[in-house]
Amino acid sequence: MGLVLITFLGAFVNGALGYGFSSVTLPVALIYYTNKALNPALVIVEVILNGYVLFIHRKSVPNVWRRVFPIFFGLIPAILLGSYLLSVIRADVLKLFIYVILIPLILFQAAGIRWPIRSEKKFLPPLGIGVGILYSLTTVSGPPLALFLNNQGFSKNDFKAALGLIRLIQAIMTASAYFYMGLYQKSHLNLSLFILPGILIGIPIGASVVRSVGTETFRRIAMSFDSWIVSFGLARLLVSLHLFSKGFSYGGMSAVVGIDLFLLTRFFIKKKRQLAAMSDTPFRDGSVV
Repeated sequence: MGLVLITFLGAFVNGALGYGFSSVTLPVALIYYTNKALNPALVIVEVILNGYVLFIHRKSVPNVWRRVFPIFFGLIPAILLGSYLLSVIRADVLKLFIYVILIPLILFQAAGIRWPIRSEKKFLPPLGIGVGILYSLTTVSGPPLALFLNNQGFSKNDFKAALGLIRLIQAIMTASAYFYMGLYQKSHLNLSLFILPGILIGIPIGASVVRSVGTETFRRIAMSFDSWIVSFGLARLLVSLHLFSKGFSYGGMSAVVGIDLFLLTRFFIKKKRQLAAMSDTPFRDGSVV
């Protein structure tokens, strides 16, 4: 039941932002499952989820497909490599890798960092390599892709179309690689069917809520929640592996939460000032908003 709830929450975030399903779901799910048990089931779900996202934003696909196409030159071989590594890397080492990679990516988004890349076409293949390995190992790719696409000035619909296109193709290719390497079992299909109804409900609810909250506000809140989950998972794993003491591990979690709360508070203070400035803007007749 816990997995159904967390996948529903992940779908809720994905419906609002166009990404976030795995980065919300995985850190909690890894407490109970290994990547080998979880990834194949989640990839099946992501084929359906990203296909749905792409269908909704299909009118924007002609605007973005040529622009994002170079990413697939790096994505395809990287998925094959990552799928192989999944079959040979120890589960606890892989979990540690996931948590350590996710925390800075989430905090970068929570900080609203922007650094537009001028040589976009040259940058996309190396990005594809990194994203392909990360996705096939973890089913997570939304944070780095969103960080890149946000920086490059995509409109809201083009952003979701580009993200949906990349993530659908990578999910299909990863599912194919997993199947070829014999990673699929009947239990994976059963798990996918078990969590799918909650996902199909969560996506439209998230898409509806974000219209009233605002995309950037929703993103900051979602990334904050995500950072708390990931830092908790990392602290718990460090203790279970006896790498650090409980005090040090959960102290690190407290530091991440503290940084995130600072970033979130700064965002809302800035937003409040912007709204106040808008309300004080006079119209031509001398009245104010």
